[in-house]
Amino acid sequence: MLEAKGLSKTYGTTTALDALDLSVDPGEIVCLLGANGAGKTTTINLFLAFIEPTSGSAYVDGRNVHEAPTDTKKSLAYIPEQVALYPALSGLENLRFFSELSGHRFRSPAPLYEFLEKTGIDRHTADRRVSSYSKGMRQKIGIAAALAKEATSFLLDEPLSGLDPKAANEFVGVLRDLKDKGAAVLMATHDIFRSREAATRIGIMKSGQLVQELVPESVHQNELEAIYLQHMHDGSARTEVAQ
Repeated sequence: MLEAKGLSKTYGTTTALDALDLSVDPGEIVCLLGANGAGKTTTINLFLAFIEPTSGSAYVDGRNVHEAPTDTKKSLAYIPEQVALYPALSGLENLRFFSELSGHRFRSPAPLYEFLEKTGIDRHTADRRVSSYSKGMRQKIGIAAALAKEATSFLLDEPLSGLDPKAANEFVGVLRDLKDKGAAVLMATHDIFRSREAATRIGIMKSGQLVQELVPESVHQNELEAIYLQHMHDGSARTEVAQ
């Protein structure tokens, strides 16, 4: 579970995040939509303890991130826009390396192959060098590493950026599988279409504030786009919840 309570971050006179209250329960995918500078990445960085909050708190499974940054990372998986892998190693070798780095050593490659297969990477592909992988395949290695780590909460920062429609659709399918297995997923994205397709809740952020929350089933695609664009053009920030 992920939870933000009055979470804020300021840099001098600039407010990057303004008193965010947000929770992501097990079995939920919450997508944050917003322009650059809306506070999406700041939110994720605060959950990862990459930066310290100015006020408020972030919690992972009930534990304060700022007070226990190392322990809370144990159940967290982070997938950035560009997953950094070793190009000279195969997908399997990368997965083994990152698994051992997180404290999970596997005597046999069999479970590692299984993690990769769950994300849609077959054994032949797993044995190829990562230098030949597409961005979508690299993202899947990141998810496989999270599965091997036995993460219960996932933080994703623009993971759909640059993916072709087929790869994006496959990625959404993997996220749904994680949700069905009880993972809590928080994803920052610009992709309105995929957010509606994947999310159980959508949050629209502007100027560091969560200005509206929506249930995807409550709006059609064109309605969601219209609501989002209205907020982007609106000079004021207000919080609304649509059921």
